Amino acid sequence: MKLIKVNKLYLAFFGIVAFMLHLPFAFSNTKFSSFKVKNIIKPIALPSGKLFSSAKMYDSLKLNISGLSEQAFDYAFKGYQFLKLKGKIGNDNILSIVDFSRPSSQKRLFVIDLKNFKVLFNTYVAHGQKSGTAMATQFSNIPESYQSSLGFYTTSSTYIGKNGYSMHLEGMENGINDKAEERAIVMHGAAYVNENIIHDRGYIGRSWGCPAVPQKLNKPIIDKIKNGSCLFIFSENSSYLNSSKILNS
Repeated sequence: MKLIKVNKLYLAFFGIVAFMLHLPFAFSNTKFSSFKVKNIIKPIALPSGKLFSSAKMYDSLKLNISGLSEQAFDYAFKGYQFLKLKGKIGNDNILSIVDFSRPSSQKRLFVIDLKNFKVLFNTYVAHGQKSGTAMATQFSNIPESYQSSLGFYTTSSTYIGKNGYSMHLEGMENGINDKAEERAIVMHGAAYVNENIIHDRGYIGRSWGCPAVPQKLNKPIIDKIKNGSCLFIFSENSSYLNSSKILNS
């Protein structure tokens, strides 16, 4: 009887050891999302000198209450870090995010002051006519496509054009938004970006691809983010998320 009990103990012990040795091989065959693994975001020192991770910032700024997707913020923060380290950002105090995972009837532009740690603007922003009606679902970098382009931009200089006070945008992602200048993709104010239109038809008007904002907020927004800050236009678009070299860096 004792021999049988001892044998059972040995069998149990070796069974546990065999199971533990098998674990690395089992997990090595598991297909994790390479995109998610690559995008673990490390804490960085903000212009204020404080060290923050994207998760801590998202919670502290209560961006979930404002409706900004945490995924959008995580990706924006990663790209901001990338461009800052590459010396592409002249104004690192500001991070602007357009969240196209939300319909145009919702306030989906977020301008965040990273130095003073607050949301400066949260308002409506238009997408391109050929990108969709209430939701932006189609995106292009092709001239005269009348579609929005996703990805990371740096803001540039201002000018007075046919849409009044406007701001040039420079696309930072080759093949995704680098034809922004050729397409005349700029930020400007537009009469069709207002709540009255939402009440009438359920969504705001659309642009030719520009991130147009309400006329009354056009100048204050542009003056705050101009001259080298980071602007990220986000969508849950798998083609973009998988092809962006910035997000997959």
